[in-house]
This record gives sequence, C-alpha cells and structure tokens, in this order.
Amino acid sequence: MRIQQLSELLDYVVSCRIEMAKLYGRLHAQADSSRVKLMLEYFQQHEREAAEKLENYIDDAPKRVLDTWYKDIVFEDFIARCQKLNLPGNMTEEDVLEQHLVLDNLLIDLIEKTAGSSATLETKGALEDLVRAKRTQQQRLVHSSIRMDDI
Repeated sequence: MRIQQLSELLDYVVSCRIEMAKLYGRLHAQADSSRVKLMLEYFQQHEREAAEKLENYIDDAPKRVLDTWYKDIVFEDFIARCQKLNLPGNMTEEDVLEQHLVLDNLLIDLIEKTAGSSATLETKGALEDLVRAKRTQQQRLVHSSIRMDDI
C-alpha cells in the first residue's frame, strides 16, 4: 500500500486496529482455552479503544499536520495479513501475545518511520508523541497480560 498524506496513513492505522479487533474475535471463536479466550476478549476491546482514540486524535489534530505529504511511504497490506492470520485452536496465551506484539509493532514502526520522513518539526513531533503513547500502551498491555497469568 502506498500512502501519500498523513491523514491517509492515520485513517489506515485506524482501519488496521479495527481489523486486529476482528482478528481477535475470530481467534476467540476458534480458541479452546478459556484463559486464551479471556485474553483475546481483552485484546479485542483494547484494539477497539485504540482505534477510537486515534480517531479522536485525528479529529483534534491541526489540518496543516494532517495535510502533510510524503513520498515513498509504502506499507504491506496489513488488513490482508490479519484476515489470513490463523492460530490453532490449542493456541496459548504466549502465542496470542507474541502475535499481537508482531502486529502492534508493525503499526508503531510505520508511524515511527513516517515521523522520520516528516519535513516539519511540528509533524515529526506529533508523530513521535503518538509513537511514545503507543509504546506506553503496549507496555501496559503486556503487563496486564502477564498479570492474567497470575489469576
């Protein structure tokens, strides 16, 4: 996928987050373990909230930042990747967490790469702030997932 404008990129990341939530719903239906199902429900809700927060961010962002143009931002078809992804019914919490981190890091890295290609400090700073917030959320999610093991 080729992305030319920041608004396109952020809209695409929202779509990717929604697709991740759908993926976790599909995996939930296939999972054998009640603990894995609980984790998938948690991840599904997390992705829905992440998509909503990013939509709010887009709504509040300055138009001049969203209208920033880029050359050569190319990204894999993340949505197709989510649609093709499958885990066996006997998936473990570790399998789910590992796969989530792979997907989550792909999206965070895309935003980080875009920040590095930004022509203005304002746009670069806004994207770097977004990356920091996503990394912090990711750490919290991992800690919450680990705490689930203690239950």
